[in-house]
Amino acid sequence: MAIKYLTQRAAQAIDVELMSPAGGGFSFEQLVELAGFSVAQAITKEYSKESYPRVVIFSGPGNNGLDGLVAARHLSHFGYLPKVYYPKRQDKPVNQGLMKQCTELEIPFVDSPEAGLCDSDLIVDAIFGFSFSGEVRQPFVSAIQALKGTNIPIVSVDIPSAWDVEKGNVRGEGFQPSMLVSLTAPKEGARDFTGKHHYLGGRFIS
Repeated sequence: MAIKYLTQRAAQAIDVELMSPAGGGFSFEQLVELAGFSVAQAITKEYSKESYPRVVIFSGPGNNGLDGLVAARHLSHFGYLPKVYYPKRQDKPVNQGLMKQCTELEIPFVDSPEAGLCDSDLIVDAIFGFSFSGEVRQPFVSAIQALKGTNIPIVSVDIPSAWDVEKGNVRGEGFQPSMLVSLTAPKEGARDFTGKHHYLGGRFIS
């Protein structure tokens, strides 16, 4: 089957439709939970806890970052040792709830990209998702530079951070992850992905 790709506008419209009572009937929290769970599941397929036990999740300020927090929780339950770099935390109930769930599992939150990469076997890039546009700003400039300079395998959630959602790594500012977990459907920018593994997570549509 040929892969179908979504534009940024189509991806945003599908999310709205999924949360519409007349459409998919999903709640926002349900979409986040299923997306993060699918990321954790995909990781278990390619990066075993025996070989890659120590996982750092780089979580951004938006919904992609929430997916990362959910993935951290499930990875902990699957026997991994996750930690989270989450520098711009929102004060919304869903953010606070997911952070508390991680804290209850004794998942540590680190204060810098360097602390995140230290003694890690695998990275989950959940910084920016399909809604991202414009210039990357601090503290994420430093985070992305750290990811560009590491040899640790990277799993990107939905689209590699700092890539243009439709044009890919057009500016050359981003990195090439080892694995991509597209959510709902691959975005146009994913055509530039040349890593080893490409999974589809968050199977909300036919």
